[in-house]
Amino acid sequence: MPPYIVTANDIRQFCTNVYIALGVGDKNSQLLADTLCQADLWGHQSHGVMRTFWYAARMISGATTLDTPPELIVDAGAIAVLDGKNGIGQTVAARSMDEAISRSKQHGVGAVAVRNSGHFGTAMYFTRMAAVSGCVGFISTNASPAMAPWGGREKLIGNNPWSISAPAGKHPPMIMDIANTAVARGKLYLAKQHSQAIPDGWATDKHGNPTTDAIAGIAGNILPLAGHKGYAISTMMDMLSGVLTGSKFANDVNGPYAPEGDSGVGHMAIALNIEAFRPLIEFNADMEDLISRIKATPKAPGTDEIYYPGEIEVVTERQNLQSGITLPEKTVHELNTAARDLGVAELCS
Repeated sequence: MPPYIVTANDIRQFCTNVYIALGVGDKNSQLLADTLCQADLWGHQSHGVMRTFWYAARMISGATTLDTPPELIVDAGAIAVLDGKNGIGQTVAARSMDEAISRSKQHGVGAVAVRNSGHFGTAMYFTRMAAVSGCVGFISTNASPAMAPWGGREKLIGNNPWSISAPAGKHPPMIMDIANTAVARGKLYLAKQHSQAIPDGWATDKHGNPTTDAIAGIAGNILPLAGHKGYAISTMMDMLSGVLTGSKFANDVNGPYAPEGDSGVGHMAIALNIEAFRPLIEFNADMEDLISRIKATPKAPGTDEIYYPGEIEVVTERQNLQSGITLPEKTVHELNTAARDLGVAELCS
């Protein structure tokens, strides 16, 4: 059966309906739905609508609390600490970035540590908030174990993604969003949905042997980005997101793939108010110059265009808004089956 093509509004409404049916308030349902839809628009289907009922299962079990506002437990000018109270990761992360931006406008920098949150989806969704507010944004998070320590065989460290953003003058913001594994674990789940093999270098099976089987890779270890370097970066992100914030870390973190158990995920959100360093207009002019130089670089054979970080997502979003978002048949079938069980209208038929 061919894949399904749906609109962004279809995805937003479907996800919103699901979470409202589960008892999540309108505002938080709409935010969570928008984060999933935006991931699909950007071309990151591993973090898109396919995750709808992974989050729902944790809500149903009580592992994720609904509409519980984060508690401000340290309020020290430029620095704050939030306790997410096992709430929805996306709503907690949005609150933390709002706090970081607000504090940066007063103090030049805002640093907000978060404990007891949950998986927040696509990191660049939150750093983009800083960029459009005239700030350089940073967010990191830890995650459930995905990789073994370098030279090890058993998974202990998460892929612990992080993102940095900045405004870019007349251009859309420059945004980097990476996990510290060779590939985000969701890419393996997406390959599974498509019944596709995964490339060499993505994962090993549970015995530590290289594999191109997505299911075996999910049960085994995702390989770190750039070998020992990715392992080291991911460990430091665990320190920043988990240890420093007072949240869980290493194999104590519980991810969205399990329907039960407190997540204990930690985040670190930082905003740097550009105007505190130099006039924003000058910063934007230099960012335009930087992008101009990047795009004017002589192209390697087979390269049609050179993109700056975050530009491909903007191009993909424009295409998907025009032509619709293509979803695997298996994903749509699973979403519709779960929606019927919940009494919610199907995504498409």
